[in-house]
Amino acid sequence: MRVAQIVLPSVAAVSVRTRQGAGAGSASVITSEGHLLTSAHVVEGAIGLEVAFPDGTVAAASVIGADPLSDLAVLRADVDTPPPLTMGDASKLGVGQLVVALGNPRGFSGSVTAGIVSALGRSLPTRSGRVIDEVIQTDAALNPGNSGGVLADSAGRMVGVNTAVAGVGLGLAVPINATTREIIDTLRASGRVRRAWLGIAGSTVPLGPDVAAKAGSRVGMQVVSVVPESPAAVAGARVGDIVLSLDGVTIADPTALQRRMVEGAIGRRMEMTLWRNGALVDVVVLPQELRVR
Repeated sequence: MRVAQIVLPSVAAVSVRTRQGAGAGSASVITSEGHLLTSAHVVEGAIGLEVAFPDGTVAAASVIGADPLSDLAVLRADVDTPPPLTMGDASKLGVGQLVVALGNPRGFSGSVTAGIVSALGRSLPTRSGRVIDEVIQTDAALNPGNSGGVLADSAGRMVGVNTAVAGVGLGLAVPINATTREIIDTLRASGRVRRAWLGIAGSTVPLGPDVAAKAGSRVGMQVVSVVPESPAAVAGARVGDIVLSLDGVTIADPTALQRRMVEGAIGRRMEMTLWRNGALVDVVVLPQELRVR
């Protein structure tokens, strides 16, 4: 298969040592300087890493940066690596399109399975409670050890990073798109990704005709909890409020709010429009930096 010939030489088996024991996964070469991309959960707690390529090259590696909220991590190998893979754009995928999963499941290096894109736009919860957006669902067989491996399109371009097995015939991959490219670049440059935090959680609710006309949306995000002394609490947000917009951008659901919590929002005053007791209420929030434990 042409895809395997293009991609497999640049996919490494990753052996991980932690204080709790040993683990394994996969990683792919993304730069000519020896950077590899894998899943953050593969290298969590690592005190030693080794990467092995299909040509027999074995080398130590180190974690340059990891972001558990996107389940992405960047490694650097202490050896000359095979050429980097070409990154594609998952936003251009379509349901039913052929994809190929490449990795090292259950210790079998150089494994290749083919399938189709079963669904797009899935959400994958992380341990922090946040979600990874636009996750790719595929029926290509994924098994333990596939995590961090490549999901490629028929042209051999990496369009996703295999991250989870949700059931038989149900594999999930973090997409390669504009957002994750930015995360990868940030990890390479600074080793971590900074995000803003308001301290509210909510759920999507339908809006009445009158408020929908004012909000420009048929749905909003109803606040179900407010962390005491959080930026949202200090601003006066209450449980039961419906968030309509933040910083002039419509908020239709929790994911829309999460997307606004980028590094540039930290410490910047932002107006949040709420629907409360039949009236529009504007409050000013000052997002803090999210601390990941």
